[in-house]
Amino acid sequence: MTSLPQARRFDWSNLGLRIASGFVLVPTALYATLGRHQHWVPALEGRHEALPYLLLISVGVALLAIEWGSMSASGAPVRVSAAVTAAVLAAVFMGYEAHHLTRYLLAWGVMAVGAVAAALVARGVAERPADAAYGVWYVGPAALCLVWLRATNQGVWWTLMLFACTWGADIGAFAVGSILKGPKLWPRFSPNKTWSGFIGGLLTAMGAGAFMAALPYFQLSLWAAAFIGLAVGLATMAGDLWESALKRRFGVKDSGDIIPGHGGLLDRVDGLMFAVVVMALARLANEIGWGH
Repeated sequence: MTSLPQARRFDWSNLGLRIASGFVLVPTALYATLGRHQHWVPALEGRHEALPYLLLISVGVALLAIEWGSMSASGAPVRVSAAVTAAVLAAVFMGYEAHHLTRYLLAWGVMAVGAVAAALVARGVAERPADAAYGVWYVGPAALCLVWLRATNQGVWWTLMLFACTWGADIGAFAVGSILKGPKLWPRFSPNKTWSGFIGGLLTAMGAGAFMAALPYFQLSLWAAAFIGLAVGLATMAGDLWESALKRRFGVKDSGDIIPGHGGLLDRVDGLMFAVVVMALARLANEIGWGH
């Protein structure tokens, strides 16, 4: 008699590691975003308290570049990682010092030049130039958008909403997908993700956006915040799936092992890297009058 297949057991030990890691990562991100003084409303204005935030982004860029070099350039990971780090940080530092849009555009130009330089470094050590250049364009836009987003008017609010929507999408997808399961979303690249988790993540991201807009002092309408939450949620899911496809291409299970329960830093922020670009576009649209 053929026995029925056993239901897949939920990995509670992995969940515990994820929660423990979150207790370290979330306060660190919030502290860096809010600044040193942390008087709730005053600290949410201006950019003079952004040095911890810049430091956090810089460390993140270096770690992401190391993971990218390890995945894409196994023959010379250190040189490729260093080239990607230098290219992205040059653009980030220029963006941090920018006070108007022209300087931000110049920072994007610096990043383009850095991508070419990274490709030449990779070629010089017999690695694939396109992978090194793509590493700059994979990590760089997210880092630069994070810097610009916080520097805008009420930028800390917008950055906090980015975190809320992204984390909400991740948590909602993980919780709903684990409980309801159902048809797979994209089994070729990410066999554990389900349509139920996808929908749960989007709804949670929309709720997180609306919640942020309902708080005092944040000048954003509820409907606009919910729509932004939906867009950020979609971007978060897309970033997660895209990183899964990249790992499949390079033949690795995780991008690294720096974060217990998650793997590498890229495994943790893959969705955020796409989401912040969408949030920056929403902020730009808001600055010209949409969503008030």
